[in-house]
Amino acid sequence: MKIIIINGPNLNLLGVREKSIYGSSSFIAYYEKMITRFPDYEFEYFQSNVEGEIINFLHKVGFAADGIVLNAGAYTHTSIAIRDAIAAITTPVVEVHISNILTREHFRHDSIIGPVCKGSIMGFGMDSYRLGVESLTVK
Repeated sequence: MKIIIINGPNLNLLGVREKSIYGSSSFIAYYEKMITRFPDYEFEYFQSNVEGEIINFLHKVGFAADGIVLNAGAYTHTSIAIRDAIAAITTPVVEVHISNILTREHFRHDSIIGPVCKGSIMGFGMDSYRLGVESLTVK
């Protein structure tokens, strides 16, 4: 099973930014644990702070991978273009968030991408990614 993990803006700073919200671990450290936890899966990781790069990457992998776990960061709440890219591809996408966006600032409560995703997982810290991967095996 080939799983693509995509992180959006500012998630390259995990482990150093707002530790009270996002924790003190880097994503790369967590990603390495994921690879060990799921030895039968093939993983690919992509991170960008640029909306168009995320869209281009979704187009590139969105017809061949078995699943995509996407933390679009702030683009979750603003990017109709990423929403349209998810709707256009055939690979199922699971939206994940480290924090519970419903308990944060009001402008974070709405997800533009959620309605075109297989599902949404939020609020379980970095384990939101693991849960996202596991959810891709559920029909």
